[in-house]
Amino acid sequence: MATTKWTLDPTHSELQFKVKHLMITTVTGNLKSFSAELTSNDDDFTNADISFKGDISSIDTGNTDRDNHLKSADFFDAEKFESISFKSTSVEKDDDDYTVKGDLTIKDTTKSVKLIAEFGGIATDPWGNTKAGFTLSGKINRADFGLTWNAALETGGVMVSEEVRILGELQFVKQA
Repeated sequence: MATTKWTLDPTHSELQFKVKHLMITTVTGNLKSFSAELTSNDDDFTNADISFKGDISSIDTGNTDRDNHLKSADFFDAEKFESISFKSTSVEKDDDDYTVKGDLTIKDTTKSVKLIAEFGGIATDPWGNTKAGFTLSGKINRADFGLTWNAALETGGVMVSEEVRILGELQFVKQA
């Protein structure tokens, strides 16, 4: 089988995280600057090799104060740890979708995570580029990565949930 390299198309991709705030609403943030590539056997992504790197300084929740807090030592410590990364350990096909397992590294802490990649299909754009699309989803516990800042609420509970949902719309370009 031929090996095919795919690189992320950043203009048609987005990566979000969602966290419960005050345990009553969800705050959404984006990682504005990230890169990813994958190597597959032709157009079958089973057993693909996937790598990802995201720039912590590009976190954007729509609120400068909150963004600065997330970049501080209370959370990601962007001055000391500039990026987060992911490296797949297995990719298994499940009907049309894929279960992606791999090692996520945040603040020099690496943990195994499982993500679901819904396969959107392969298409050729008007300029002849072959593209593959995926909708990514998963959950992590931020405390597992040393992101433990929180505040207790008078009404019980905490200000920020430990569960973080990850959502992505990712488009990859097949390399010649």
